[in-house]
Amino acid sequence: MAASTSFSGLRRAATESVGGLPRQFWWLWLSTLVNRLGGFVATFLALYLTVERGYSASYAGLVGALYGLGGVVASIGAGVLTDRLGRRPTMLIAQLSTAASIAALGLMTHPVAIAAVACVVGMASNASRPAVQAMMADIVKPEDRVRAFSLNYWAINLGFAVSSASAGLIAQYSYHLLFFTEATMVLACAVVVFVKLPESRPVREEKSGGPQAGGDPHTGTAGNAAGTAGTHHPEEPDVSMWTVLRDGRFMTVVALSLLMATLIQQAFVAMPISMGEQGFSSADFGTVIALNGVMIVLLQLPVTRLIQHRSPSRVLIVSALLTGYGFGLNAFAGSVVFFAMAVLVWTLGEMMNTPTQMGLVVRFSPTHGRGRYQGMYNLSWALASLGAPLVGGYVIDHFGSATLWSASAAIGTIAALGYWLLLRDEDDEPAPEPEPTTATEPEPGRTPAPTTETTPAPGTPDEPTAPRTDSVA
Repeated sequence: MAASTSFSGLRRAATESVGGLPRQFWWLWLSTLVNRLGGFVATFLALYLTVERGYSASYAGLVGALYGLGGVVASIGAGVLTDRLGRRPTMLIAQLSTAASIAALGLMTHPVAIAAVACVVGMASNASRPAVQAMMADIVKPEDRVRAFSLNYWAINLGFAVSSASAGLIAQYSYHLLFFTEATMVLACAVVVFVKLPESRPVREEKSGGPQAGGDPHTGTAGNAAGTAGTHHPEEPDVSMWTVLRDGRFMTVVALSLLMATLIQQAFVAMPISMGEQGFSSADFGTVIALNGVMIVLLQLPVTRLIQHRSPSRVLIVSALLTGYGFGLNAFAGSVVFFAMAVLVWTLGEMMNTPTQMGLVVRFSPTHGRGRYQGMYNLSWALASLGAPLVGGYVIDHFGSATLWSASAAIGTIAALGYWLLLRDEDDEPAPEPEPTTATEPEPGRTPAPTTETTPAPGTPDEPTAPRTDSVA
């Protein structure tokens, strides 16, 4: 009886974690997993340049910075393309470009050519992120978005864990095989997108009153014809990058995301340096940092079940404090066990912050500007990847590791205060109106399923809306 009860509980937990999401989401999730399973090059690029090619550490650092710079450029450009061309075309362009540029990088021999192509790889490999996140927001119901973003984040980390382990074995045989294997995996991801994912850009009404199926607000070009059969979104003001930059509330989220991303990036630059100063080996660091991936793979879904219906302000405040003070604990660490305890604390903060914050981004984004808003949000992570190593290294060199970890605790406190100020009136806000149904292209040979959302007849009062309890309503 006890075993049956335990099995029922596990089955119910699994259903609550993965049930009720549309089939299109799972194809998108699969494409993310396939992509990350082949994510070898970025992880092993520095080793390839120094060990295999014999270049200096300074040159490897320059190439890594150019790779990060490509990600910065892609965050903005891909966000605009996501709104103008659509989610599906942007993903396909990004994935095909990634496959071609990664294969080319493996064949480059001149240092200038390697640096230039690495920048292109950074651009191409980061260009699909705004489109993936915008499509996810299009196809998943508001109350399920935190769960969907969490599942996608889980797929990213699961793929990273597997690819990191397998890449080490492949590299022992041939570094070039890493490049061509990743290119093949990215092509497989593009095939999934092309065959299984229809365009999801919401239908928009033209200013003349006629429907515009995902048409561009600036050029007036029409989108997919199949979208005209769906429910249309009411006309919204045109959204440009200037619109995004003037959105003070959203830009506050971006600034807070930059603080949090800068903290998390210290785990891969400042923490190994700090451990090395105390005489710990690279194997010790590898053991400690592995806990981050193991925790995310094992606990991300249960943690999401606990937070998805809680106040986003409280979740984000707690996550900022856990992240900041988790890194702050490193100031007192004198053993591998203590460093591991610190990793457990800040990883819990990371697991709480990432899906909740992504849901907040969608909530603050206008329907027809999701690509640009997601691009700006991704820019915060790209800037952190570019700047965090420089900041961390400078502080350690001039002020010492203890100062950096104390500053991390202070940054976590500042971020928590920022989330509180941003969302302090949240519980007093009225629940938002439900979003109209998003029209999508049917899969080849398949009749579009009827929508479950209906528009009330004229004069019929809407049912009262329940108070918002999730973070992305």
